[in-house]
Amino acid sequence: MLGIIGPNGAGKTTLFNLITGYLKPDSGKIKLGGEDITGLSPDKVANKGLVRTFQVVRPFRHLPTIANILVALESPRGKRKIEYIRTPERKAMEMLEDVGLSEMMLEPAENLSFGDLKRLEIARAMALEPDLVLLDEPFGGLSPIETDYMVKSIQRMHLDGHTIAVVEHKLHALMQLVGEVIVMHNGEKIAEGSPEEIARNDKVVEVYLGTGFDAKSQ
Repeated sequence: MLGIIGPNGAGKTTLFNLITGYLKPDSGKIKLGGEDITGLSPDKVANKGLVRTFQVVRPFRHLPTIANILVALESPRGKRKIEYIRTPERKAMEMLEDVGLSEMMLEPAENLSFGDLKRLEIARAMALEPDLVLLDEPFGGLSPIETDYMVKSIQRMHLDGHTIAVVEHKLHALMQLVGEVIVMHNGEKIAEGSPEEIARNDKVVEVYLGTGFDAKSQ
């Protein structure tokens, strides 16, 4: 599990947009499992097994919660990942159960709280059983209780075998999750290492963390 941190405007979300096909790079290559996916459209990237969530949630607001998952299961990868003994509805319910939203299955997404919508984003992404998951500020706007729940949900995803990269400003929550951190500033990687190594990096402290940061206390 990888954390990506840096000041506002450092290029973190832009990096995710390039990887997932929402932006096309001017140069360089993006590879997934050794395969060049540079310039592929977002739907093709997702069907390769690389999915993401968004900093600003993007549900189908007028559809029931479960229908938001069923839409994802209509994709080519979604259809491939449904075993013959399960229906799409059964698979969607399992995804909602994993994030604690099964009781809201028939509720229109527009009626969900912001925290619930964050969890719905993750359930929809995980419905494709991805190899790599990019989470863009999954804790943004969440209460402490909601944040703790989200941390546990992401930990379960990781234990299930998913590779996960997380962009996040809430360092207390992030440092509970990751073993490796990349720090970006002005569109460049300025440091990489364990949370403890990053906390001791003078350049990172100067541009982002501040002198009072202690990775062990996070």
